[in-house]
Amino acid sequence: MDTDQLLELLKLKLGISTTLRDKPLKKILDAVISELTQTFGVELDSNRADHEMFVVDFAAYRYEGGVDMPRHLQWRLHNLQVSSKGDASDVESRNHHDSKENHWDR
Repeated sequence: MDTDQLLELLKLKLGISTTLRDKPLKKILDAVISELTQTFGVELDSNRADHEMFVVDFAAYRYEGGVDMPRHLQWRLHNLQVSSKGDASDVESRNHHDSKENHWDR
């Protein structure tokens, strides 16, 4: 992802017009991208505006020192995680199939 573009979007969202906070904001963006990909298993696509805006919104939440993640961020994160794992109906059918096998193995 183009962190320079994400930085500009983040600064607009936060109402920051100077470059004084660029270094810490870039670190927050890097940390958010790393956490999303490595911890949450989200496959970010820099060609998708919704992915970029989620990174910006999540970074703004982190910058503002939020304690409890807002519901809209929780919901969007969940949707990103599900879409990164593949088709949800495929996952459900595999789980249903696996549970039948486990039931008959008892």
